[in-house]
Amino acid sequence: MEAAELWEITLRSLLVAGTAALLAALPAVPLGLRLALKGGGFLGRALLYAGMALPSVVVGLFLYLLLSRSGPLGFLGLLYTPFAMVLAEAVLAFPLIAAFVFSGAQGRAEEVRLLVKSLGGREGQVLPTLLWESRRTLAAALAAGFGGAISEVGAATLVGGDIRHHTRVLTTAIVVETRKGEVEAALALGLVLLGVALLVTALLVILERE
Repeated sequence: MEAAELWEITLRSLLVAGTAALLAALPAVPLGLRLALKGGGFLGRALLYAGMALPSVVVGLFLYLLLSRSGPLGFLGLLYTPFAMVLAEAVLAFPLIAAFVFSGAQGRAEEVRLLVKSLGGREGQVLPTLLWESRRTLAAALAAGFGGAISEVGAATLVGGDIRHHTRVLTTAIVVETRKGEVEAALALGLVLLGVALLVTALLVILERE
């Protein structure tokens, strides 16, 4: 594999996984905070934990059926595109981010509510205050979501198709090279994937400490 193609695959992997993590965070962060403010509850926690165990191939199959030509969203022409991969990885990252936010915020939720009330604030101000107080938790949540997205292979293959120069990412490229018997290339790709995941995680940890 040439260096130019390796860079292309790496950048696409970063773009797809990063976009998926951010897209998942938009609803996942408020959900995690609201669950923390309400004490979680058995049903809420059960759904979050069930989502964390959701098989990626099942998510990929579901989105494939939705986006295929005969599916209800087939007219959009999104199957076998990077955007379809973003959707699949966002679905998988969503419960991870929500669970991390919930876990980090639940211990201080009541304290924040009492603080806001004591200062004459309204109930509507509790959520944004809790968000600010949980800002360090957000870095860990995003790291978890990004890690889950960039390491995913089952759903990405089903909805992306592993098309060279179009939807091939590091995980799918590793599978292809391994099947071809190109073990050295697969190992090199694996090291790149590991390095990217560690680098992004390290950056988020640094932000968490700030």
